Amino acid sequence: MAPESKSSWAKSSPELVERFGRVLDHFPEVERRKMFGYPAAFVGGNMVTGLHQESWVVRLGADEQAAAMTDGASTFEPMAGKPMKNFVALPESVLADDDALETWVRRAVEHGRTLPSKS
Repeated sequence: MAPESKSSWAKSSPELVERFGRVLDHFPEVERRKMFGYPAAFVGGNMVTGLHQESWVVRLGADEQAAAMTDGASTFEPMAGKPMKNFVALPESVLADDDALETWVRRAVEHGRTLPSKS
């Protein structure tokens, strides 16, 4: 089987992109830009959250990752067999709840503040 390429990735639905923007409106301190062609948010030059196809991913510390996995999150692998370290894909139950999304994004933003800034 040929490896999945960026060009084979589906766009996020307009509804998910709109929700991403709406939730991120609560975090004016983050820098919004694209990563792999998808909406993403950065703190100090480090990506802390973003979309990938129909997944919403967050970057978390080890303890928060464990909590997210317990709540149904999954390892984030934009390419099969190549997980992105410290990122998890949030479960459907969280995607259906703006308050839950905001909680996980807040945790990701707080974690991002602990990381060394990138220039």
